[in-house]
Amino acid sequence: MVQHHDASGSPAANGAPTQPPSKSDTATPKLNNEVELGDMPNEATQNDIMQMARIGDIVGMEKLFETGDYDATYADDEGITPLHWAAINNQYAMCKFLIERGAPVNKKGGESVATPLQWAAQRCHYYTVHLLLQHGADPLITDAQGYNTLHISTFNGNLLLIILLLHQGIPVDVEDAYGHTGLMWAAYKGYPACVDAFLRWGASVHAKDEQGFTALHWALVKGSVGCIQKIIEYGADRFAKTTTGKTPSITARELNTAAAWHKALYDCGYDEDGNAIVPSWPGASYLLKDRRAFTTKFFFLWPFVLVWATLAILAGMPVYAGVPFGLLAAYAVQWVGRQLLQYAPPDMRQFEKTPWMAGIFASSLSLVGLNWLFTILPATAFGDDGTWLWNFLFAVFFGFTAFFYTRAMVDDPGFVPKLNGIAEQKAVIDELISQWKYDEAHFCVTCMIRTPLRSKHCRRCQRCVAKHDHHCPWVYNCIGVNNHRHFFIYLINLTLGVLVYDRLTYRYFSTLMPTASEECNVLAPNLCRVVNADSYSLLLAIWASLQLTWVSMLLFVQFLQVSRAMTTYENMYGVNTRPAASLASAFTSTGAPLDPSTAPPAGSEVGPHAPPHGHDHRHRHGGILKHWGRLLGVDTFIETARGRGAAAGTTGKRGGRGSQRNPFSKGCLANCKDFWCDPAPVFGRRETGAAVLGGQPVNYTELYEAPAVMEVLRGSGSGGRRHGGYEAVAGEEV
Repeated sequence: MVQHHDASGSPAANGAPTQPPSKSDTATPKLNNEVELGDMPNEATQNDIMQMARIGDIVGMEKLFETGDYDATYADDEGITPLHWAAINNQYAMCKFLIERGAPVNKKGGESVATPLQWAAQRCHYYTVHLLLQHGADPLITDAQGYNTLHISTFNGNLLLIILLLHQGIPVDVEDAYGHTGLMWAAYKGYPACVDAFLRWGASVHAKDEQGFTALHWALVKGSVGCIQKIIEYGADRFAKTTTGKTPSITARELNTAAAWHKALYDCGYDEDGNAIVPSWPGASYLLKDRRAFTTKFFFLWPFVLVWATLAILAGMPVYAGVPFGLLAAYAVQWVGRQLLQYAPPDMRQFEKTPWMAGIFASSLSLVGLNWLFTILPATAFGDDGTWLWNFLFAVFFGFTAFFYTRAMVDDPGFVPKLNGIAEQKAVIDELISQWKYDEAHFCVTCMIRTPLRSKHCRRCQRCVAKHDHHCPWVYNCIGVNNHRHFFIYLINLTLGVLVYDRLTYRYFSTLMPTASEECNVLAPNLCRVVNADSYSLLLAIWASLQLTWVSMLLFVQFLQVSRAMTTYENMYGVNTRPAASLASAFTSTGAPLDPSTAPPAGSEVGPHAPPHGHDHRHRHGGILKHWGRLLGVDTFIETARGRGAAAGTTGKRGGRGSQRNPFSKGCLANCKDFWCDPAPVFGRRETGAAVLGGQPVNYTELYEAPAVMEVLRGSGSGGRRHGGYEAVAGEEV
C-alpha cells in the first residue's frame, strides 16, 4: 500500500489545523495508481487470489475455492480481502460472486483501515457501491482518518455518487473525526453542484467544526463564487466567528479570495461589509417584499417606456437633435434598469435573464397595433385599390401573432413531472442502476428524476423540459413539446404581419406625400417629404421591419429542423439516443476491468451544471457580438446553413457526419405531418408531453427508449488498464 502524502510531500497529519490552509495546499487528492497489473510480483500465479479478484477471473476463483486452500473470507496481513480489490477495480460480477460466497462486506483492511465500500467509493464506482450497499455494507463506518463513505465521495466531487448515498438514509450532516460535514468538504473543494445538492438535501449552513469554521469559511479557501453565493443564499451567517474570532471577511482577506467574497455578497444583495443593500427611494418596500415578482414585472413593462420614448424623441425632433437625444433617452431608461438589477435575485442580474427582451418585443407589437388601428387603418381602409383586404389580413396576422406569442410565453413548455418524495426518487435510482443507466444522461440530479429522451434541464427555468428545443429570451420561456408549434405559428404570422404592415405603410405614405413639406435640415427633398409626412409611423415601420432579420433566420432553422425531426439543441450538438453509453457501462461493470483513464477526473462536475459529453462549450465565451449572435440565433443559423447542424441529420458530436442516423426521423413528409397534424388542439392546451412520432402517439415525458433499434456495442474494452489500492485522502486536511 502507498501512503498518501500532502502537498509538501510529507505524510499527512491527522490533526486539524487551527486555520484554513492556504491555496497552495488545496490540490485535489490523487488516487493511488502506482500499483498496476504489470507491477505484480513475477511469482503471481493462477492461484493468486488477489490477482484473480483484480482482473475479475471468476472461473479461476471458483477453481481456487474448490481446492479448499482459500475462500471468500481470506485476508492478507493488512486485512485486505479479495472483495477490496474487486471493489476498487469495479469488478461487479466478481464482487457479487464473492459476496454470495460469504465475503465480509464490512471488513476493514490496509493502512487506511477501510472497507470495500470505501475503496469503491474512492474510485466513484457507483454500481459496485450500490451492490455493496444492497448486501449490508455500512456507509457510516469510518476509516483510520475518521472519514465515512459520504466524505470520501465528496472529495472526488462525484454528484451522482453523493446522491446515491444520501438516498440510503445517511444523515446529511454526518461529521468526520474533526467535525467537518459533507457540505464543508464540498465548499472547501470548490464544487458548486455538490454544495447545491447538500443544501437542497437540508444540510446545515450553521454547523461548525472543532475550530469553529462554518461551510462559508471553507468555501473561501478555493474562492468559488458559486459555492460562496449558494451558501449565502441558504441563510449562512455572514458574520460567524471561529474560535479565534475570524469572520468570513477576515478569512477571505487572509486567503486572497476577497474578490470572490465581495462578488458573491453583491450577487446576493449585500455590500462588501455583508450588510443588506436597501434602496432608499419610495416604494422600495414593495421591491424587497418579493424581489423575484417585482423584477419580473418591472423588466417586462419598463421596455415599453424604452421603445416608446426613443421612437417619440426621434420622431418629434430634428434629425441632428433627435438622434443624440433619442440615444440619451434609451441610455437613461437602461441605466435605471441596471440600477434595479443590483436588487434582483442572483440569477436575474443580467438583462437577458429577465423578461427584458420579451418586454421589448411586446412593446413593439403593441405600438405597431395601436399605430395601425388609429393611424394607418383610418387612412387606408376605404381605398378603391383593395387596401381593405390588406387591412383584413394584417388584423388576422396581428391577432394570431399576439395570441400565439402569449401562449408560447405563458404555457407550460412541457416540464417533466417531478417525483413525490424521497422514496420514489430512490426507486428510480435503483431501477436505473439495475438497467446500467445511472448517469448524467439518464438522471437529473437537480430535478431528481429520470430524464426522458430528447429532454434537457434548463438552467433558467430550473426544470427538465420534454423535447427541449431552446430557451427563448424573446418569450421568456423554454420552447418544448407543449409550445413548440405555438412558437412556430407565432413566427410565421409575425413574418407575414410585418410584410403586410410594410405594404399598408407604403400605401399610407402614398396618400400623404403630395401634401407633405420638402423642407428639413439634413435630408434630400424627397426624403424630407417622407419624414415630414409622419416621422413616427416611418420609424415604427423601420423598427418593425428590422425584426425580420432574426425572425427570417429563425424560421429557416425551424423549418429545416422540423423537416429533419430535430430540435435546436440536437441541431447544434447532435441527437443523443444514449443506449451505447448504457451498454458500455453494462459490459464494463459485469466483468471487464475498467480503465481509470476513461473515468471523469476527480472533481469533475456532473449533472445539470456540467456540459454534456461530446460537445464544446467554448461558444459560451466571446465578445458582445458573439453574445448577441446567440440571443438572435445567428450562431444556429450559420451552423445550419453550413450543413454542420440539422443538415447533417446524424447523431453524436457536433457536425458528426457519418455517424448513426437520427432515429426520430421518419422522412421529411412524415416528420412535417407529425409536427403540423398533431391532434393536440392548436388553440387549446395539450396534455403535457403528448405528441406524435411516426404517426403514433407518444408522450415525451415518458419516452426513455429510442424508437429505432440501436446496434449493440461490441467488445469489452481495451488493455493497459491500471489498478491500485485504497489510499488515505486527508492530504487536504480541513
